[in-house]
Amino acid sequence: MADEGEKQSKGFKVEDRRRFSETGEARDTSKDEEKRADEPRSDAPRRTTSEAVLGRSKDEAEAAIPEINFSTFVISLSTQALMHLGEIADPLSGKAETDLPVAKQMIDIISLLQEKTRGNLDAGEQQLVEDVLYDLRLRYVDAVKRK
Repeated sequence: MADEGEKQSKGFKVEDRRRFSETGEARDTSKDEEKRADEPRSDAPRRTTSEAVLGRSKDEAEAAIPEINFSTFVISLSTQALMHLGEIADPLSGKAETDLPVAKQMIDIISLLQEKTRGNLDAGEQQLVEDVLYDLRLRYVDAVKRK
């Protein structure tokens, strides 16, 4: 029986963490909180994907991610189009692969954005969209010719 008691005591420890006792009186939680402060918490916040990938804290990961605005959004879409045109390597596989239908779709999305935002962009944003579309369309034609 004594061996059985020792085995059970090594498994886990049950602590009553309720704020009130059975009689309804408030418990002194300051001592319990001090003990638990050094223990790792299982309910600690999980790291975000950017934190895990970059190996940084939440604040550092947020600082490393550029502010999203229209220009960065268009550049992001153009980068995806370039990846599908085989101009740059896929960051996950490390290989430059061509997928022309998806590249065309990305170019069409940027073109759709240009059409829907006409008259609402400043001169710099409008020029960026025009330049990106011109460049991507030329690269798409070259990629089709290579196939």
